[in-house]
Amino acid sequence: MNKIAVVTGAGSGVGQATAIKLAQLGWRVALVGRREDALRETVQLAGQGSANLLVCPCDIGKADAVTAMAKTVLEKLGPVAVLVNAAGTNVPRRSLAELTMSDYHAVLDANMNGAYYCVQAFLPQMRAAKSGTIVNVVSEAGKQASPKAGPSYVISKFGMTGLTQCINAEERPNGIRACSIFPGDIDTPLLDKRPSPPPAEARKKMMRSEDIADCALLAINLPQRAVVEEILVRPL
Repeated sequence: MNKIAVVTGAGSGVGQATAIKLAQLGWRVALVGRREDALRETVQLAGQGSANLLVCPCDIGKADAVTAMAKTVLEKLGPVAVLVNAAGTNVPRRSLAELTMSDYHAVLDANMNGAYYCVQAFLPQMRAAKSGTIVNVVSEAGKQASPKAGPSYVISKFGMTGLTQCINAEERPNGIRACSIFPGDIDTPLLDKRPSPPPAEARKKMMRSEDIADCALLAINLPQRAVVEEILVRPL
C-alpha cells in the first residue's frame, strides 16, 4: 500500500497524535490545520518521524482552500492512501438559547463541511487507485445529543456519521472504505471551550488523544478486504 496520508486538525489533540504515530511508522503525512505554528510544533514532537511530515496550513471550512491544499499534497507527496478527518471545534455559548448564527455556521464549517470538502478532494485519486481508507473522528455526540455538546456540534457530528455511511454505501465497489470513530471524553484543548471547563481531576479520568489515534490505526492497518465501519470508545 502507498503509505501517504493526510490528517486534518494535525496541530493538536487527536489529529496531532495520529499524524505522529503514522510518521513514526514510516508514513509520509500531510499535516493540515489553520495554524502553521501549531503544525510545526507537531513536526518537532514527531522526533525521528519528522522527516516524513509536510506542513500544509489550510482552513478546511473553505472549499477553495481545500482544493488548493489537495493539489499541493498530490504534487509533493503523490497519491493519498489515507485521509483522517480529525479537525473539530465548538463554542462556549452553545445551547439553543444562546447559539449565534455565526457560531453555528463556524462549527459546521470546521467539523462537517470541512470533512466533506476533504473527502471530495481526495476521492478521485482513491477511485483511480481502487483503494483508500477514510477515518472520520466524530464524537459520541454523533450518536446521541447531549446538552454539554450543543446543537451545532451535535448536528455537525451527525453529519460526519452520515458522510462515513455514504462513503461505504457508494465507494465500496471502488475499494474505498470509511470508519467513524465515536470517542467519549478526551483530554484535549477542546475542553477549554466548554462553558465550564472540567477541572484537572476530571481530566485525569478521561481518555488521551493517543488512545483515539490507536483506533484510527486499527481502521487503517486492517487488510484491505475488511472495513471497521464504527468504533465507539469511552473512558473506563
